[in-house]
Amino acid sequence: MRLQDRVALVTGGAAGIGKATAVRFVEEGAQVIICDVNEAAGQASAAEIGATFYKVNVADRQDVQKWVEAVVAAYGRIDILVNNAGVLRDGQLVKFKDGELTGFMSEADFDLVISVNLKGVFNCTQAVAPIMIKQGSGVILNASSIVGLDGNFGQTNYVATKSAVIGMTKVWARELGRYGVRVNAVAPGFTLTEMVQQMPQKVLDGMIARTPLRRMGEPRDIANAYLFLASDEASFISGETLRVDGGIVVGT
Repeated sequence: MRLQDRVALVTGGAAGIGKATAVRFVEEGAQVIICDVNEAAGQASAAEIGATFYKVNVADRQDVQKWVEAVVAAYGRIDILVNNAGVLRDGQLVKFKDGELTGFMSEADFDLVISVNLKGVFNCTQAVAPIMIKQGSGVILNASSIVGLDGNFGQTNYVATKSAVIGMTKVWARELGRYGVRVNAVAPGFTLTEMVQQMPQKVLDGMIARTPLRRMGEPRDIANAYLFLASDEASFISGETLRVDGGIVVGT
C-alpha cells in the first residue's frame, strides 16, 4: 500500500496506460480521480477500478481549473498528478513522389497534438502546483515517449510535444523542488494499448523485432514505473526521464 490515502489525478485515464496507472494506484491504496474526453469509456473504467471520473478536456484551461477545484473541494488535497492524456495525428512534414509534392502535415493536425500533449500538460500542472506548494509536498509525473528522446519518422508534432515535456519536467523540478514537489517523466517504448492492438500484425512484428527484449510493453509495465516514481521509494528522484522501452533505440 505504497500510496495509502493519497489523492491522485490521472488524465486520459479511460483506457490504455492511463487506465493501467489508475488501476495500480488504486491497488496501492490511493484515492484515484481520472479524467478523459471520452465520457462513456471514462465512466465505465472508473466504475470497474473503483475510481472517480470527470469529463475534462485538458487543452481547455477553464475545464481543467474547474476539475482541480472540484477535486480539492471533495478531497481536500492533491498528492499526485499523472499527465497522461495525449493524441496522435501522424504525417510527414512534406511528402514527395516522383519529384512532386503529394502531401504534408496539416496545420490543424499539428495544432491539435500541441494543444493536448503539450498545453494540456502545462494547464494541468499549473492548476495543481499551487495546491502542492501550499501542502509542502506532491508528485507530478509527465508522459513523454522514447520518440521524444530519439525522434521518429512521420511524427513531427508528436515528437515536438514529447521532447518539450522532458524540457518542462526539468524546469519544473528546479522551480518546485524547494516546496517539496518532485517532477519526473516516463518515456514508454512500444506499448500494447488498445490503439496499438488495432495495427496490422506486420507492424506489430516489426516493433517487437526492434525491441531487444523481444516483446512489446504492457500498459502495466508503464504503470509500474509511474507507481515507483509516485511512491516514497523515489523520494530523492526529480527532474528525470525514465525510459520503459525494453532496450529499444528508435531508428529511421
